[in-house]
Amino acid sequence: MSTPLRLGTRGSALALAQSQQTADALTAATGRPVELVRIVTSGDRSSAPVAQLGVGVFVSALRDALIAGEIDFAVHSYKDLPTGPHAGLHIAAVPPRQDPRDVLITKGNRTLAELPPGSLVGTGAVRRIAQLHALGLELQVTPIRGNVDSRIARVHGPEADLDAVVLARAGVARLGRTAEISETLDPMLMLPAPAQGALAVECRAGDADLVELLAALDHAPSRAAVTAERAMLATLEAGCSAPVAAHAELAEGESGDEIYLRGAVISPDGVRAIRLSRTGTPADAAEIGKALAADLLDAGADTLMGSTE
Repeated sequence: MSTPLRLGTRGSALALAQSQQTADALTAATGRPVELVRIVTSGDRSSAPVAQLGVGVFVSALRDALIAGEIDFAVHSYKDLPTGPHAGLHIAAVPPRQDPRDVLITKGNRTLAELPPGSLVGTGAVRRIAQLHALGLELQVTPIRGNVDSRIARVHGPEADLDAVVLARAGVARLGRTAEISETLDPMLMLPAPAQGALAVECRAGDADLVELLAALDHAPSRAAVTAERAMLATLEAGCSAPVAAHAELAEGESGDEIYLRGAVISPDGVRAIRLSRTGTPADAAEIGKALAADLLDAGADTLMGSTE
């Protein structure tokens, strides 16, 4: 039997679940055994809001371990990655993307429209907070931290202190808790974060054999969609803590597959929003994202984002 590959992962239940699913998929596709290696990140040690922690806080320790040769590859939630390339590292695969939409988990299994004015809703993303405010439902929105289980416990647990939480559907699904979802939010109401629901499988760029092996996990439509969304984000020079949203879908057009990319920038208070879209071919995914960002900037998006530090 060949030596197991070392897969670096954060120690949260969600990170372990998605890393184990990736490990199992790689073993099924290639026959190579994989063992998980837990890495503690600075984001895991901090209780500060995500917006204050900054871009890349959950991935830097994994990348340090990769560069040091302590692990062979890592699995990241793609939306946590900085948009710029990392010298010496390579995204070898983007596995099939989970549903990128956001979901609502509420007391009494109420939908968003059924929540009474004044309901206390928790979420960790400036993007979600801004879009909830933009709906004009008179909800009280509060920023929260914690993993999926602890956030759900603030609605359904013995010490629950919130009426609802908004989470990424992908994380809830990977933990097998979709039965607790009250509503999956239409992207017209709540546009997802760029790359939400997608994973990035990363290894050292110089490890050619592993790059080739990991390519067995790559899903071209998912990679194209994520490429378009992240190109938009990078061109806006906004981080994962900025009120920026994007959602790319692939559909069959008259002359082959097309990407339909929607993007939005919302002021943190939800009062102002710019929402635009672009279409093109999967081969031009990055250019579609850059062009949509240029359109958003021309429409004044930079005045809505504020500081992204």
